[in-house]
Amino acid sequence: MKISSAEFVKSAFNESHWTTDGLPEIAFLGRSNVGKSSLLNSLLQRKGLARTSNTPGRTQSINYFLVNRQFYFVDLPGYGYAKVSKTMRDDWGKMAESYLAERRELVLSIHLVDSRHEPTELDRQLHEWLVFHEKHHAVIATKADKLSNNKLQKNLQEIKQTMPESPVIAYSSLTGKGKDAVWQEIGNALAKKN
Repeated sequence: MKISSAEFVKSAFNESHWTTDGLPEIAFLGRSNVGKSSLLNSLLQRKGLARTSNTPGRTQSINYFLVNRQFYFVDLPGYGYAKVSKTMRDDWGKMAESYLAERRELVLSIHLVDSRHEPTELDRQLHEWLVFHEKHHAVIATKADKLSNNKLQKNLQEIKQTMPESPVIAYSSLTGKGKDAVWQEIGNALAKKN
């Protein structure tokens, strides 16, 4: 897909802040430090549009990015790791779940897992939730450039066995590996919406 424009629109801290223009939305979900911001920047070919950080759990709101003035990329708070209070963690979980469960504009959930490790308990729980609620989704195995090809193939098999209902795409924000396949998933989801 050709990106003619991509801009940060707003951060939503509760439901009243969600967008209201009815444009389709692609949500990005994953644990803190899985590389969500890097993936967003890489897909949109914009350095620093989504802020990356070495401190896991920096995204504490739902962040909207308008792409080509036609649809949104929606960056949800990461789960796990974050050094914040339990109350704040619970609030993020409720906000993310309520967004995923109720958002009619949501056409695709992109679930990021780290290709270097087997999916965590939280990864498996999110995957089961998406499958149970019949949410259109794809699993993206990030940081694929950090592994030898043999190790990557072995780990992808493991992810596919853990998440058999989902397409799994290996992705590298550094090399662009998997970018076309991710855009294909996004394009298909947007086409179904129209």
